[in-house]
Amino acid sequence: MNAAVMEAPQVAAEQNLLEIRKLRKYFGKGTHPVRAVDDVSFTIRQGETLGLVGESGSGKSTIGRLLTRLVDPTGGEMLYTPQGASAPQDLAHLSQSQFRPLRSKVQIIFQDPYASLNPRMRIRDVLGEALDTHGLAKGAARTPRIHELLAQVGLRPEHADRFPHEFSGGQRQRIGIARALAVEPQFIVADEPLSALDVSIQAQVVNLLGELKEKLNLTLLFISHDLDVVEYLCDRVVVLYLGRVMEIAPTHSLYADPKHPYTRALLAAAPIPDPAQRRVVPLLQGDLPSPANPPSGCVFRTRCPRAEERCASADMQLREVKPGHWHACWRDDL
Repeated sequence: MNAAVMEAPQVAAEQNLLEIRKLRKYFGKGTHPVRAVDDVSFTIRQGETLGLVGESGSGKSTIGRLLTRLVDPTGGEMLYTPQGASAPQDLAHLSQSQFRPLRSKVQIIFQDPYASLNPRMRIRDVLGEALDTHGLAKGAARTPRIHELLAQVGLRPEHADRFPHEFSGGQRQRIGIARALAVEPQFIVADEPLSALDVSIQAQVVNLLGELKEKLNLTLLFISHDLDVVEYLCDRVVVLYLGRVMEIAPTHSLYADPKHPYTRALLAAAPIPDPAQRRVVPLLQGDLPSPANPPSGCVFRTRCPRAEERCASADMQLREVKPGHWHACWRDDL
């Protein structure tokens, strides 16, 4: 197949809320820093839910923290273009004081719903603190706004006077969602928001996120290792491995016809409800290489069942193999 080769997949500028270009985050100094995120490029479109998947250590959560500026990037660009803006702002090069006015527009839902809430604060103060910081719902409007936020996530007004330990894990995550919504954001990073919850509760939180996205016209980056949930919730998916992008595609295309060997192995490793079904591709073998000393060429080659000598030296750029479907492998015969 003759496919166009590009440095990063693009869509029309007016459709992008965020455009990430060659984003890098290295930890440590010297000749072998830990390359948590290494030359990552993708776009997040207005109003979509973009899934970010990969094994532990692939850089998913680090990207989420970079986009919300909880950590500072080593290099690259994060071009943010809210609706109505005439030009993008590069979040990567803003100081913390310059980013502060934008913090209300870019929020995060954390993985651990208990650790992210101050155990000494009542819920009305948890939510009220966000309102006060950004000058929202002042005076007599404060309490009704807190009750409205609780109702949006399926909780009652009387819950405002309780402490975090008085709630279940699922309820605490709903409070975390309400806190993110309090400042009226445009973009929310959901960083594995289901991983600390019971399976019986996960579906409720997934459905809540989907409803809020539609009702409030939100854009979501959904970080998860649960491929079934990603397939259900997300419009497009970015597959990460060792801090690099392996594949980007619409969800239906990725699950029906994965192009990169890593994506195929990742999908094959997911649990199968029917034990009688046979896997058609090998599971992942071996351990994830060290991000301080990644393999040359294709970083997946040390675990790839189809690796060849060329993979050690080839510069694996994302290329479009069919409309909207990109992958970083030179092979087309998989």
